[in-house]
Amino acid sequence: MLTATSAPTPDFDGTRVAVIGVGNRAYLGNQVALARPGAAIVAVVDPDPAGRKRAAHLFGDVPLYQNTGALIAAGGIDAAIVTTPDDTHAAIAIELLQAGIATFVDKPLAITVAQADAVLATAAAADTPLYIGHNLRHSAVVKTMRAIIERGEIGEVKAVWVRHFVGNGGDYFFKDWHADRSRVGSLLIQKASHDLDIIHYLAGGYSRRVVGMGELMIYGDLADRSEPTGQIATDWFSYDNWPPRSQTGLNQTVDVEDISMMLATLDNGVQASYAQCHFTPDYWRNYTIIGTEGRCENFGDTSGGVVRVWNRRHEWQLAGDVEYPIESDSGGHEEADLATLTEFFDQVIDGTPPLCSPIAARQAVAAGALAAESLRHGSRPYDIPELSEEIRAYFA
Repeated sequence: MLTATSAPTPDFDGTRVAVIGVGNRAYLGNQVALARPGAAIVAVVDPDPAGRKRAAHLFGDVPLYQNTGALIAAGGIDAAIVTTPDDTHAAIAIELLQAGIATFVDKPLAITVAQADAVLATAAAADTPLYIGHNLRHSAVVKTMRAIIERGEIGEVKAVWVRHFVGNGGDYFFKDWHADRSRVGSLLIQKASHDLDIIHYLAGGYSRRVVGMGELMIYGDLADRSEPTGQIATDWFSYDNWPPRSQTGLNQTVDVEDISMMLATLDNGVQASYAQCHFTPDYWRNYTIIGTEGRCENFGDTSGGVVRVWNRRHEWQLAGDVEYPIESDSGGHEEADLATLTEFFDQVIDGTPPLCSPIAARQAVAAGALAAESLRHGSRPYDIPELSEEIRAYFA
């Protein structure tokens, strides 16, 4: 996945792109030329020497900057891909948007509702393209389920249930900044923002009221801690890190929940539930969509899996009444990442509206952030604050 690309020639006159933050997700930059021929990575921002070393490996001999301000001052950038830690997304995006640089922010958009709203307001005021990388909308499993709904095979959607078995959670989320709530807010924002957006997408509405519940059950008690200086998840990930209580090298601060759940009522009346566990042995998402005339559910969420539809009345039946294979060229993430980047450049260069709007990205953050507040305050319900009419109109 971490493969090098050639730096553009000095007289390059295509779309000039910068990567901000060279960590777990910076490999997105390798797909820029595939997503839009004529676009190329021409600069990188990362204050960490290890990140700068990764940048040279990934992107070749391109200018390296310590911070976004220095990049902007140097000029010559048309678009930027932000793949920094979550707590920095909003400030960096605002800086780029104010400078007139089209901005791709890897999900989540921000870690608080106020931050997300500030980014949207800045994009509208600056009239600069903003895109958030909710790549799961482009995954084969979601496209398959969306098509089932659109064809009317299960009638009108009334409930969406999601279970996320995060089998790699100990490696991916508890050995670096992801384990620190001051950096991520909650894994109901960081990890769940994908699925909360898909709940909204498949149900055709946004969360209006949420309730959360969760605990730090496993990883908070583990004493083996370290500082992952210069490392990213691929440096320590192993399936041999099992069972969960045998994990070593956890982040110095571990205060996010490793199991969390959310209930939601959407603005169109649909009822939804989401459950996430970071110490399961398997790693996949299970969606169940229930409509007025049937239901569908996926078994597996990449190539080789299937989506089954039950829309006739009978006793329990594993096979369902109709079955659709999940067909994906690359198996999932890479294919969806390429689709999001393609969509970003289509928006920036051609003016094509994206599948996931900044409003949808904000609503995913809002649902996750307030569900986290709920679970930390006795599971009291929270209402999602409305966006201003001006912001809704601009992004419409």
